[in-house]
Amino acid sequence: MLYRYLTYRPFRAVTLFASLSLVTALWATAASAADDWSEVTDPLPGEPRIIGHHGGACLVGAEQLPADGVGYQAVDMKRNRHYGHPVLVDYIEDLGRRVDAAGFGPVLVGDMAQPRGGPMPYGHVSHQSGLDVDIWFRLDLPLLDHSQREGIDQPILVDSRTQRLDGRWSDRHAELIRLAADDSRVSRIFVDAAVKRDLCEREWDDRSWLRRVRPWHSHDEHLHVRLRCPPGADECVDQAEPPPGEGCRAIVPTPRPETYPSPSRTLPQACRAVLRE
Repeated sequence: MLYRYLTYRPFRAVTLFASLSLVTALWATAASAADDWSEVTDPLPGEPRIIGHHGGACLVGAEQLPADGVGYQAVDMKRNRHYGHPVLVDYIEDLGRRVDAAGFGPVLVGDMAQPRGGPMPYGHVSHQSGLDVDIWFRLDLPLLDHSQREGIDQPILVDSRTQRLDGRWSDRHAELIRLAADDSRVSRIFVDAAVKRDLCEREWDDRSWLRRVRPWHSHDEHLHVRLRCPPGADECVDQAEPPPGEGCRAIVPTPRPETYPSPSRTLPQACRAVLRE
């Protein structure tokens, strides 16, 4: 509607600028309440669309991850954050099968995105585009009923004093990350610096996937997978490629910050209709 108005109703540039500024301000106000997105309980039907980037986006045609699958089980389902672009759901199911074939699991699948993406009221700055998922490091749980998967403890595996992995870290954790990263759809995997250091110090036949594993604070109890924009998703904005190399030099400890930034409320204008429909 705004496009037609600007195209077919000529007026002076100053009026155009004022109108655009007003529209931007109104949408910024509408999108400023993250709770609006969390209160939408169902996806918007339609051809899958990602509009924006991982830290400021919305989602059409999202799929809900089945709560149970081969090699995985979803946790904290009452949050209603197990939605994603179909390529993310497919990736998680593929990873579950690979983990099962490797002889361990099930892995615990944490937050993905809300039914229509958008900013969350707590817990994440990203996870807005339907291409992000948290996979927990906890590997000691059997298959649980749905009611038993709420509020499960998430042990931190990095000693905050030494910034080193503790005795619960194992070869299975390292293999889980390798399986998660060794997929062409993956853009990045975020883990604690201590985890990255451990991976770099191991002997691997193929080390190319290490480039996609990046150290980042607050990822000492889970790995955060981010996929690339799917082919043909023209409105989706990809993150830049990671630097060349394995990323194994000068790994700096990344302790948890005292405060965390709030998620961006500045979304593409097209997201307004996604939220309101």
